[in-house]
Amino acid sequence: MDGDNKSFFSDFTLTGLFTHHKASGFLFSVICAIFFMAMIANGVMIFLIHIDPHLHTPMYFLLSHLSFIDMMFVSTIVPKMLVDYLVGKGTISFLACTAQYFLYMGFVGAEFFLLGLMAYDRYVAICNPLRYPVLMSHRVCWMILASSWFGGALDSFLLTPITMSLPFCASHKINHFFCEAPTMLRLACGDKAVYETVMYVCCVMMLLIPFSVVIASYTRLLITVHQMKSAEGKKKAFATCSSHMMVVMMFYGAALYTYMLPQSYHTPVKDKVFSAFYTILTPLLNPLIYSLRNRDVSGAFKRALARCQ
Repeated sequence: MDGDNKSFFSDFTLTGLFTHHKASGFLFSVICAIFFMAMIANGVMIFLIHIDPHLHTPMYFLLSHLSFIDMMFVSTIVPKMLVDYLVGKGTISFLACTAQYFLYMGFVGAEFFLLGLMAYDRYVAICNPLRYPVLMSHRVCWMILASSWFGGALDSFLLTPITMSLPFCASHKINHFFCEAPTMLRLACGDKAVYETVMYVCCVMMLLIPFSVVIASYTRLLITVHQMKSAEGKKKAFATCSSHMMVVMMFYGAALYTYMLPQSYHTPVKDKVFSAFYTILTPLLNPLIYSLRNRDVSGAFKRALARCQ
């Protein structure tokens, strides 16, 4: 019994994203800069959308909550990783690992659903502009937001107890920079059939379904844009859609690799690289691609500066 308790509750060791060689200092500086830029960019977005009446629309309402999720999401992973590098020790307790796992699964699940539903918002805005006020009413926006948070919470409450109740008797060294689901599963021993079944169902719900909505929405949207008569309008819409799709494909693509590709295709290095894409880089790219390049946001930023002068 004592051995079993030790296997459940002893500390884990994170190997981290960096290895201590010549390039590690540069990589640390880059990740640190990306983290602070992501926090500032998303914080500015939330502030501008809150104070500027011109941005009180369904699209920016959803964008503000996407920014909030990104801030919370990146904060559950990156600060711990940076501190571990500075102190030269990557120890994390069982309870801290469980908390990180729970928060990470909740935030990433909410973002998966929200990005899918935001693609639907853009589809309605361009393909059905006359019905947009009805199809994207205030009530619908809150329903979209609630369903996103519900999906993320369901993911956390389902997977966290199953994962962290597995006995980690083989090793407590996590070859990763945070407590990610597939990596934790590889450390566990015993019967994993229930976990793998639940994981598969959750992946279908939180990845394939929202991703299918994104693909369907943008396909229909691009067809509509292609049929536009205005060359200037077509060019602008294509530029916007392509940048949005780039970020969405990066986010979903990295997550699909992590959660749905067979374990035989995984290596520790690949896992770290793909995880870094959607946990570190995407929270910075989202505000840059979705919002800060937008004229409405630029105008709101100028008006905010004018008020301060």
